[in-house]
Amino acid sequence: MNTGLRITTFAAALAATFGAAYGVGQGVGPVVADSPPKHEDEHTRPAPEKARGSGHAGHDTPPAGGLQISEGGYTLDLRTPRVTAGKRADLRFTVRDADGRAVTAYQREHDKELHLIVASRDLITYRHLHPTRAADGTWSTPVDLPRAGGYRVFADFTPDKKNAGNLTLGADLAASGPYQARQLPRESATTRVDGYEVRLSGALRPGKAGELKLKVSRDGKPVTDLQPYLGAYGHLVALRSGDLAYLHVHPNGEPGDGTTRPGPDISFTATAPSSGSYRLFLDFKHEGKVHTAAFTVHAGGAAAAPGSGTPEGHADDGHGH
Repeated sequence: MNTGLRITTFAAALAATFGAAYGVGQGVGPVVADSPPKHEDEHTRPAPEKARGSGHAGHDTPPAGGLQISEGGYTLDLRTPRVTAGKRADLRFTVRDADGRAVTAYQREHDKELHLIVASRDLITYRHLHPTRAADGTWSTPVDLPRAGGYRVFADFTPDKKNAGNLTLGADLAASGPYQARQLPRESATTRVDGYEVRLSGALRPGKAGELKLKVSRDGKPVTDLQPYLGAYGHLVALRSGDLAYLHVHPNGEPGDGTTRPGPDISFTATAPSSGSYRLFLDFKHEGKVHTAAFTVHAGGAAAAPGSGTPEGHADDGHGH
């Protein structure tokens, strides 16, 4: 498995669904963390080495990504643009080619044809889901979003076509109901989830590759028997606060390569496309269950003021890992 940060280029889509701006200012400083969401049934995966899309942001800085609904002749057609907060719904979408036809052939990457992420614009609620595809190209997955507000849906895939590159397309999703804005969660070097403690060290730097190392422990003892999950001992997704630019980070090494150990450390190499505040979501598997640890990270400059937001837990979406 390759190292480095993979990002897709997207166009800006900043309008909040309910007309209320989220208080998530950009900042800078050391890598930090906070209390994460519980994780029952979502996942992430490392992206392939080839750069996504056609965007270019210089020799050393990867292109920002995560905000474009169409790219490279493909469009994300979100058939369920709104749901009701707190109620289970069937999220449906289609990927269409330049002729408007539904795409029905995909390359499988890390056991899946397509990977789906749903994140709130305040970066407190996060889901990584396992959608299923019908023969006509329609994808669907159950989703239960706990709070009203604006969300972003990310479809991460590679069409099964010669010379096709990996893409991540995004679309806005609204969850109706009483709305209350929340701040970006507080920073801390350690976060806890489902009885596990995860410590983050290293730094995320704009335009410069750096190592992020996460150490997993439980009951004060290091976890040394992490299980492979979609081809790796850990998967990391980063979203930039303010515009939800999507970054996919590569783990260093892979199970069975003769050097990578199954914990307690999980190492990633990442490069931020810009200074600012980011949320990191780490998925790891132990004793048959996948857990997600969430962190707030600042790249470059002065850190943003800490918020008081607490991440929401993940609802079981009915898909097994």
